[in-house]
Amino acid sequence: MRLSVEALGPSREPHMRASHEQILAMLLRPGSIEMGGRRSEMSRFTYDSGETILVRRHVETWARTDSLHYLSVAISDAALRAACDGIGSEVELLGAPKLVDARVGALVAAVNEERIAGFPSGRLFLDSVEQALAVALVNGHAVRHPSVRVHRGGLGPTRLRRVTELVHAEIEDELSLHKMAEAAGLSAAHFSQMFRKSTGESPHQFVLRIRVERAKEMLRAPKARVLDVAIACGFKTQQHFARVFRRACGATPTEYRQEFLYQGATFELETYSDSTQAFAGTPSTRKF
Repeated sequence: MRLSVEALGPSREPHMRASHEQILAMLLRPGSIEMGGRRSEMSRFTYDSGETILVRRHVETWARTDSLHYLSVAISDAALRAACDGIGSEVELLGAPKLVDARVGALVAAVNEERIAGFPSGRLFLDSVEQALAVALVNGHAVRHPSVRVHRGGLGPTRLRRVTELVHAEIEDELSLHKMAEAAGLSAAHFSQMFRKSTGESPHQFVLRIRVERAKEMLRAPKARVLDVAIACGFKTQQHFARVFRRACGATPTEYRQEFLYQGATFELETYSDSTQAFAGTPSTRKF
């Protein structure tokens, strides 16, 4: 998936445009454009922020913009083919000057939020969103709707073990959906579906959970710095680590550590107190 922020200024004369990538364009500001298959037959479309255009690729279109500021999301052919289980060489999608698809809109909005935050979730998040977008586009907007297989059951124990071992071995690194699928010997789209059926989680959710569990273990060591724990568990920034950790555990990493150390100290104090009382209550056998 390739992302870019594009800005088209006002143009007095229409010009020919054609995209050879499969593009989704989400408006970042209100704007408008005139476009059509012929210069003499153009229609005006006015957009609010957040509305989405599905560009039909390889099709020449006349366009004249008043102002258009948008996020361009290019979906790779590999992701589209994987959504069709590898059937066909190129997936053709219908264009939509105003795309009405709640699922696609929510996924593109999530990508934009990730972009604004500086991409803290890493490559696996973007890979997962791209594959989800590809499946949604193939299911709802393909010119010739390929039959997307419905996979029953989930990953077998051996495949699941290989993926789990990979995640634990490379927890500090930036895992990709392709690499996890490769470990299972499956296409990315097939793997995502089978993995969710096996674990009840998406690959991205699973990796985040493993990272948080590893972080909890490390935070129990009083001398480990929170930043070092974040990096060792594969988080790009301490802020992203704190946000994910708080969402999963209901407390920041620092609060979690303080509570753990407090409970440990309280337990030791109570144990010492009980031992002292037991000793004090035991009759002395020594004679004076």
